[in-house]
Amino acid sequence: MKLLKNIRLLENEQLVEKEILFDEQQILRIADVIDEPHAEVIDGKGHTLLPGLIDVHVHLREPGNEYKETIDTGTMAAAAGGFTTIMAMPNVIPYPDNVETMKAYLEKIEADAHVHVIPYATITVREEGKEVVDMAALAAMGIHAFSDDGVGVQQEDVMRQAMRKSHELGTMIVAHTEDMRYRKPDACVHAGDEAHDRHWVGIPSECEWKQLERDLHLVEETGAHYHCCHVSAKESVELLARYRQKGCDVSGEVTAHHLLLNDRDVVGPNWKMNPPLREESDRQALIEGLKSGALTLIANDHAPHGEEEKQRPIEKAPFGIVSLETAFPLLYTWLVKDGVCTLSQLVSWMSTAPAKRFGLTRRGALQEGYASDMVLVDLEEEYIINRHRFRSKGKNTPFHGWRAQGRIKMTIVDGTIVYKEGKE
Repeated sequence: MKLLKNIRLLENEQLVEKEILFDEQQILRIADVIDEPHAEVIDGKGHTLLPGLIDVHVHLREPGNEYKETIDTGTMAAAAGGFTTIMAMPNVIPYPDNVETMKAYLEKIEADAHVHVIPYATITVREEGKEVVDMAALAAMGIHAFSDDGVGVQQEDVMRQAMRKSHELGTMIVAHTEDMRYRKPDACVHAGDEAHDRHWVGIPSECEWKQLERDLHLVEETGAHYHCCHVSAKESVELLARYRQKGCDVSGEVTAHHLLLNDRDVVGPNWKMNPPLREESDRQALIEGLKSGALTLIANDHAPHGEEEKQRPIEKAPFGIVSLETAFPLLYTWLVKDGVCTLSQLVSWMSTAPAKRFGLTRRGALQEGYASDMVLVDLEEEYIINRHRFRSKGKNTPFHGWRAQGRIKMTIVDGTIVYKEGKE
């Protein structure tokens, strides 16, 4: 047993002094004072304890592209960012699109991961968008979410078939919505005035929301459980709000970078991601979408790449940035400290809501009987983000040099300290 003393917990939007007793299975007790002489005492130094953060959209790259990231380095980056559970996207090699490959993948995760990792299976074989995977066999081994992230399922009849099967099994379709008819070769940023002025090929918002509109029609038809990845366009927010009002079981996520940046901020390849940073009106719509409930949660699309890849010209560099180690402090600084939202709202979007939406029982809150997954944060400490100190192999971030407040001090998974600031 361990006993965390000298900590603050969130209660009714207030930070109150508490103590928390836990073991490797669960939180045993939360009280003003706990007397347990046999417990190992940990001094929280007056910092704030939050439920472990949950990110449902992470690229670990292993197997297949270990030079970008490994399960070891990616989950260590997650721990350093306060995340105790992540969901791993399936665009690795080989694709986890069958039971045999998924079994080997799960064994590798069990051996190397520092935090909880829940893998997605693909929607279609090899993410080719042609043949739906054997969802029943994968569901039987405990896989409950399917995604072809990185590409949109282009054929409507294939997505309809996938949704019908997923609904029958009670699983979830998690969709990267991108209609490739709207994307030209070498497209790299949002198709707006900035792209025009800089002579860059742009990606219009229709590329995202037109396929989302198609998918939502199919959800209404099939009754599928559906989640939309990395929403970036105001039209997508409006569509999700409309179909949620209809009673469809749909949700959407937004990333930290889409909440904090717009297309005018783009300088080079480290600002290149898919979907791209869009206009300020889109950014404001994403914030309002979270506050209104049209968007359900924050998930960060952590996408590490090699240094050489991101040094190419912007039209040739790969899409994606790393985010696990910067998401919470950036959002705390620029949303909570600036009065855009409360700390409770941010914790809900980054922990409670992901746990609820993806059926992660006993996670997403600090309650007796819940899993002992927690993060200790110094909400007062300011520091400069330094990509060279990331635990991730990927250093591709637009936030290098930004001043942030809210330093992760300790991350606890299943009652074990897996990250402590300053300790290698």
